[in-house]
Amino acid sequence: MNLDSQPSSGDGDVLGTQRVRIDCAYDGTWFSGWARQPNLVTVQGVLEDALELVLRAHHRVTVAGRTDAGVHAQAQTIHLDIAAETWQKLTGRDGLADPAESLKRKVSGALKRTLAQAEHTLGIPERMRGLLQGSLVLHQVQPVPQDFDARFSATGRRYTYRILDGQGSSPDPLRRAYAWCIPESLDLEDLNKAAHELTGLHDFLSFCKPREGATTIRELRRIYLTRHDDGVIEATVEADAFCHHMVRSLIGALVLYGTGKRTQAWLRERLENPQRDASLIMAPPHGLALAHIDYPAPEEYGLQARATRAMRQSNIFNGESAPFKGFGVD
Repeated sequence: MNLDSQPSSGDGDVLGTQRVRIDCAYDGTWFSGWARQPNLVTVQGVLEDALELVLRAHHRVTVAGRTDAGVHAQAQTIHLDIAAETWQKLTGRDGLADPAESLKRKVSGALKRTLAQAEHTLGIPERMRGLLQGSLVLHQVQPVPQDFDARFSATGRRYTYRILDGQGSSPDPLRRAYAWCIPESLDLEDLNKAAHELTGLHDFLSFCKPREGATTIRELRRIYLTRHDDGVIEATVEADAFCHHMVRSLIGALVLYGTGKRTQAWLRERLENPQRDASLIMAPPHGLALAHIDYPAPEEYGLQARATRAMRQSNIFNGESAPFKGFGVD
């Protein structure tokens, strides 16, 4: 599925509609990724079905960053346009209710139904029903200017990846579902030095699955690893935007280096001579979570979105700094 084909609303005002931003989070374990797909349980499908139950019409949403199957989100952002008349009805019969809070409450309730349907679609046994309840939650719903675009107005994204090292042949059964368990132990000081060399504006073709007609130039702003008190390693990866599979490929490459299977020169070569490398492994999806999305001040939403689209359409990179804050693509 081509990420670049995702439709997005234009920058101009849409007569008679209210643009709404929804911030949400989800456990991606049971979902076949973000994007709606026929006969599969996806985050977009479950959320749009809940919106339809409340708004009595289908509403296609635009997302900040599509996540793959099994990938989680602590902070995901979407937008949609709701007819002004429908938005007004959310204020209640007395017209005093906050429409944003009303929509959040009603959609949260509808999610219980669509998640129950998802369990049925997945064939989850009766004794395990309720397993998906709470796997998708809304944090905030708010009206935004018409030129806000969840995807193209974004100036940066941050992902986290969890690793449980030194597990030998017996990984911790209670943490294996949300962390990549590896038998070897990792030296974080050495790994962070190697990771730092990956930062900057580069062609990350070696670390992603390229999309036809899409650039693989990205600004990797930070990548570092820390170990928590419980022993779990958390890698933090920040960029203006990410190519498909880029984070998992970067983590996979660092683990190959950290376990002695590759050299630092090999890592450097991946950047200096970008090309697809079949020997590079991808970290499994269950350790990955979209953690944060950056947006500019509201008065800059439209400017950022227009600049991002212009860069996407031109697909030109001449080695100079971009004239805006980020490519803003997932």
